[in-house]
Amino acid sequence: MQRLLYIILYVVLAASASAQEVVDTAQFVAVYDYECSTLNDEAAPVTDRMQVVVQVGRTVTKSMPYSAYPVYDDESRPDVAAGFQEALMHMPTVWTGLPTGQTTVREFIFPHEYEGYEPTPDITWTLTDDTLTVSGYLCQQAMATFRGLEWHVWYTEEIPSSAGPWRLRGLPGLIIKAESEAHTFCLVGLRMEASPITAPEQNPEVHRMKYAKLLKHKNEIYGNREYAKKPTYYIPDLQGSITDMSVLNHNGQQLLLANGGHPLLTKAHVYQPLEMK
Repeated sequence: MQRLLYIILYVVLAASASAQEVVDTAQFVAVYDYECSTLNDEAAPVTDRMQVVVQVGRTVTKSMPYSAYPVYDDESRPDVAAGFQEALMHMPTVWTGLPTGQTTVREFIFPHEYEGYEPTPDITWTLTDDTLTVSGYLCQQAMATFRGLEWHVWYTEEIPSSAGPWRLRGLPGLIIKAESEAHTFCLVGLRMEASPITAPEQNPEVHRMKYAKLLKHKNEIYGNREYAKKPTYYIPDLQGSITDMSVLNHNGQQLLLANGGHPLLTKAHVYQPLEMK
């Protein structure tokens, strides 16, 4: 069953990759564990976990869910549980520096795929003298408020890059660990590989808009109190919105893949936004 999800995800990714333009080449690839503390549909505390891959190029940085990174071997492809977790956590793919000075965000909110764009925002960091060894690197602490959340991060000048997971960036060294009230990113792997950084697939069916509008749409849908118990509450004609579907089961949980292999949840967890506004 796990191999079946591997194949579905890989075929979808391989097909899309062929239509994508290479815009940069990664100097290195960072892999982060991402955890989110929240509540399930019965209001019990849970911690969701997934991995985020960050390709750091000379001009473009691309952060994405692990399943969206097509350069992995058979042993490291995401399994059913990982796919389910990614669907619960709503992590977008983010291109920083594409186009120059801009940030592009692509994500799927059933039944549509969306793309948001905006000038890359500056994050005003406060640097401290505190140090800590994290993931084997000597790090310094920095703090900032970004889009309504307060972040405490540890970065290392041993890796001279201003990159980090998701949209966190702008420090004099790679971000190794980042924490807010509900979210934690922590570096677990660093690969010196020259993998191609691809642009968003050119798809006329993608809904493109200013990022502020996309973020508002996302937060309104996932932030609704009905969402955890009925993740499709906002779709008036669910059956009419589905073009194809397959059903997978994992440890008593049902994972539905629809509209080109995208997870369609029947139950969800309370949404914890990474950006409030």
